[in-house]
Parts: sequence; C-alpha cells; structure tokens
Amino acid sequence: KNVFGSTTIIEGSGRAIILLPRGTKIEIINALYSPESQRNLLSFKDIRQNGYHIETLNEGNCEFLQITSIAQGNKQIVEKLHAFFTGLYYTKISSIGTHAIVNQN
Repeated sequence: KNVFGSTTIIEGSGRAIILLPRGTKIEIINALYSPESQRNLLSFKDIRQNGYHIETLNEGNCEFLQITSIAQGNKQIVEKLHAFFTGLYYTKISSIGTHAIVNQN
C-alpha cells in the first residue's frame, strides 16, 4: 500500500543508462521501473558510483548542483543543474538503454 491506496507504483527493476543534457552518461545498476511516473529521481550515490563528484553553487539568487569530473588533476564541470525552491534539482534526461525485469504478479 501507498498514500494513494493499493496501486502498484513500482513494476520492476533493472539496469539503466541515461544521458544528461551535456552528454554525461550515468549507469544505474538498480533502477526502479514505474511506467506511470512522469518524473525520474537520480541519487547522489548513482552519480558518485559513476566516478563523478557533486558540488553546490550559488550564483546571484540561483542555486545549482554541479557534477564534476577530475581528469589528469584538472577539475571539469560536466553538468550544471538548476535548483527548485524545494531543494530538488531539475534536468532533462534521455534513456540510452534499459534492461528491466517487470514483476509478473
């Protein structure tokens, strides 16, 4: 059960590879599949497991989440995500590949 009743929200799990707007690929080993969802959540853990680092940044009145990589001792900003007033960060993603096992209940 959930707050909406007994509707099943998560129908399966598996591996997914997503592409962020600037071309950064993130592989998610244990992604959850919810066909009714119009939004996706990406955890800091998934970002870090792909070798990236996370920083927050304030520019004027705007807050951003920067995803960075370090190559040959140089830090590079690979993605910059805008923050909502709720503390969540927003971006568009593309799915490159998925492999999900859907519950057959």
